[in-house]
Amino acid sequence: MTFKKTSQSLHQIPSGVWVLGFVSLLMDVSSEMIHSLLPLFMVTTLGTSAFAVGVLEGLAESTALIVKVFSGVLSDYLGKRKALALFGYGLGALTKPLFAIAPNIGVVLTARLLDRFGKGVRGAPRDALVADITPPAIRGAAFGLRQSLDTIGAFLGPLLAVGLMLLWDDDFRAVFWVAVIPGLMAVTLLWFGLKEPEQKQSGKRVNPISRENLQRLGASYWWIVGIGSIFSLARFSEAFLVLRAQQFGIPVALVPLVMVLMNVIYASTAYPFGKLADNMSHAKLLAIGLFMLMAADWVLAQNGHWIILLIGILFWGIHMGMTQGLLATMVADTAPADLRGPAYGFFNLMSGISMLAASMLAGLLWDNLGAASTFYAGIGFCILALFGLALQPNRLTH
Repeated sequence: MTFKKTSQSLHQIPSGVWVLGFVSLLMDVSSEMIHSLLPLFMVTTLGTSAFAVGVLEGLAESTALIVKVFSGVLSDYLGKRKALALFGYGLGALTKPLFAIAPNIGVVLTARLLDRFGKGVRGAPRDALVADITPPAIRGAAFGLRQSLDTIGAFLGPLLAVGLMLLWDDDFRAVFWVAVIPGLMAVTLLWFGLKEPEQKQSGKRVNPISRENLQRLGASYWWIVGIGSIFSLARFSEAFLVLRAQQFGIPVALVPLVMVLMNVIYASTAYPFGKLADNMSHAKLLAIGLFMLMAADWVLAQNGHWIILLIGILFWGIHMGMTQGLLATMVADTAPADLRGPAYGFFNLMSGISMLAASMLAGLLWDNLGAASTFYAGIGFCILALFGLALQPNRLTH
């Protein structure tokens, strides 16, 4: 009976959501082939520190999130979400060769920032497209499905990277060249596979970030922005999971398997938790996700057998499945339909600033106090986010 209901729900999800999901899958295969190896490439080949990794990852991820505010505003103002998404995916695909030829950290930084700039451009229009073409009653399931497909790519990429590293004797640059192919496939699929729904315009277009429109977003939306920002402080860059795996003595060629495991769990849980979000208090589900992240941080702070690392990664993947699609659904539910672009943009702007601060702090703690201190700091920020939920739980109920 459960399988039958799930099949019916999947059948109800619009084809455009499936296309966007597979586009995300292909681009994530491309990106994660590189990103699952990049921290080790930087530390072992280019000789950088953990703080430098944290700064680069923080700048990269915050760039992606901050740019989303502008792409979201443009997508609503111009009414052309697909064009912006195409530009973002195209830029991401074109930056991949830079990683393969990078002689120093400067070129890696440039490539990473351009790649994440492309991600920022495409993110808000893509999420707004999902909301535009999906009925409200199954919106949680639609975001969960897109996130699941995205995450399948996020574990296929590292898995492919592991195979190629073993085949080519830890040749980072050769693997980076192969990553170009799925990136170009993603752009092609989006170009030919998705028809953008017509945007109804009532009269003259106005500035979507005017004071009047910002007030229309409402207190519930801005509370979600605040909670999301604290959440981003608690969840620093996943590059530190890769570095932690190396400390547990896992061979360089096999380290990406850590990201494979995390993303397998993430992919397998995102859709079920998305479905659950359609029928459960969002505040309660987000709180459970924060407890999962605290458990992951505590386990990863410990030393010992590599099984400890795997348990920590398991908890981390479950928390990702619980929370990432949920936060996108919460934004869609609280923002007016004609302001979804800037709503996602502002949410990601604040999350981006927090992500930059979190990754820089994580790198400083790692270099000066050891890896465990980085994960204990994550627990502290989780407690702060839970305190925020407890103050105003009614704002986040479904």
